[in-house]
Amino acid sequence: MATRTRYASDRGLTSRMLVTMFLLGLVYVVFVGAFFVIVPKWGVIALVIASLFLLAQYFFSDKLTLFAMHGRTVTAEEAPELHGVIDRICAMSDAPKPKVAIADTDVPNAFATGRNQKKAVVCVTTGLLRRLDPVELEGVLAHEMAHVAHRDVAVMTIASFLGVCAGLITRFGLEWGLWGGFNRRDNDQNTGMILLAVVAVSAVAYAISFMLTRALSRYRELSADRAAALLTGRPSALASALTKVTGEIARIPTNDLRAAQPFNAFFFTPAFGKGFSISNLFSTHPPLDKRLAQLQKISDQLSRGV
Repeated sequence: MATRTRYASDRGLTSRMLVTMFLLGLVYVVFVGAFFVIVPKWGVIALVIASLFLLAQYFFSDKLTLFAMHGRTVTAEEAPELHGVIDRICAMSDAPKPKVAIADTDVPNAFATGRNQKKAVVCVTTGLLRRLDPVELEGVLAHEMAHVAHRDVAVMTIASFLGVCAGLITRFGLEWGLWGGFNRRDNDQNTGMILLAVVAVSAVAYAISFMLTRALSRYRELSADRAAALLTGRPSALASALTKVTGEIARIPTNDLRAAQPFNAFFFTPAFGKGFSISNLFSTHPPLDKRLAQLQKISDQLSRGV
């Protein structure tokens, strides 16, 4: 049973997340039905491989992400100020304390991972610790711990299952096709056409699920921003940290963050890096102005005592 915390919920965001999950489920049902009609044997193989991959991601996401980010857990004696901030947030939110880790990189960011609150890890980079003041750091860590309280790793692991399954089938199908599979004919049946149909169906399912999971991720980021701002009562501190970190991260190569993103870690800001020009539609995070606008709205509500 999940531990209840004092993090505020958001009915509007929750309803949008539920709609997104419903659409993902609908695409999944259509995809599986069509796929098993065309080639049932492939469906079983893809299902087994995707299940193993996602189970590993679900149960070992904390260890995998820390390894990818070169992070290490630290004790209260090693990082007393960082542990002090985490302890204050735990006291405010009535949440169990996660493991605390530090990644030695100049990229200013933080992330949370772990399938539940008992297995959670909150990690900050040395670059973030150098750039933020204690109040800003509290806002960032409250945001990350909101992801833990909302069980976002578990939600996004389940949501990404269809995309992983469809992506594997698309990749294997294309590789087999490039090695001559598209031209094969077995027992008066055009195996190449069947393979082409499989790749096409899988690619469409992957594209749709990719868009839906990215939308779901953006909703969860907004939800974590809102929960952190209401918990700390300082939305301006979180807005200041967002502005500062986003500006800094755009000037620093972010290969470490991109390497860790497949493990369902929830980073404070996305790894855009230099020259980023992809539409916000493909981003895991909402645009900065949208996040700042939400925080400003919360600040106005708090000042009016709403």
